[in-house]
Amino acid sequence: MKLNPYLNFDGNAEEAFRFYQSVFGGELFVQRMRDTPGFENVPEDEKDRAMHVSIPVGDGQTLMASDCVPSAGHVLKVGNNNYISITPDSREEADRLFNELSAGGTVEMPMEDQFWGEYFGSFEDKFGVYWMINFPSNSK
Repeated sequence: MKLNPYLNFDGNAEEAFRFYQSVFGGELFVQRMRDTPGFENVPEDEKDRAMHVSIPVGDGQTLMASDCVPSAGHVLKVGNNNYISITPDSREEADRLFNELSAGGTVEMPMEDQFWGEYFGSFEDKFGVYWMINFPSNSK
């Protein structure tokens, strides 16, 4: 089984994913509304919105998203009801991911050793996406 997070944005999915690509690497895929069958008639200001955008993040995992289409009645409701939880391979990688992804965002919990045995931190990034970085303290 694979678990791949799928995010929604209100016109800045490609911008967000270019930022995420700068952190995770990998090849960015972007399909715009203008290039998608059935969306040829969206208003001009929606034609460059992302129908689908993705980057690989780790072994066989993909982070994916799309932009809402207001003319189709889509409304984005940003909130803390979804987090992307990352378990990196080292404490150093945990710090790097936390520092880079949280830049320009709001830190909820800084990276610290927690009572439950994890090196953990959480934040909302500058695009309104919530993240958790979770490294087992008993790991090297």
